[in-house]
Amino acid sequence: MKLPSLAQIKKELSHLSEEELISLLMETAKFTTDNKQFLFFKVYGRENPGFFQEMVEEELQQAFENANLDHAHFAKKSAQAIRRKLNKYLKFTKEKTIQIELIGFFCRGLIENGYLDFKHPVIGNLYQMQLNKIQKLISGLHEDLQYDYQYLLEELEEGIS
Repeated sequence: MKLPSLAQIKKELSHLSEEELISLLMETAKFTTDNKQFLFFKVYGRENPGFFQEMVEEELQQAFENANLDHAHFAKKSAQAIRRKLNKYLKFTKEKTIQIELIGFFCRGLIENGYLDFKHPVIGNLYQMQLNKIQKLISGLHEDLQYDYQYLLEELEEGIS
């Protein structure tokens, strides 16, 4: 079975009534918790743009607090799990500044919780990849914002040494 393109689906959705669209959205939200979370953030985040960022930071902080740091192997697995959670939430927003802030929060969490103290190559590479993501996102911003976020990047790069 070949699925239609998003453009074709959008065209068909434009023919549906408001009630049918609401029903369709509710059915979609029931399939996975990701769909439900996405819908939740889109609906409730319109009035307060910082709402999404606050909720994600709260969830990441909780994950950092519950992480097992008894051994480098467990720390690595915990860091990878938290990064997967972060990547899932990064897909929910297209706003580059929020993405930079969330990745920065994750990197600060790695520093503050002692993940980098293990000197594990996987954790080090994971941290460096996040810094590269921040650098790439910063390069796509307006010059004034680039200057503001360059300070954040420099602060996080000092965390490596």
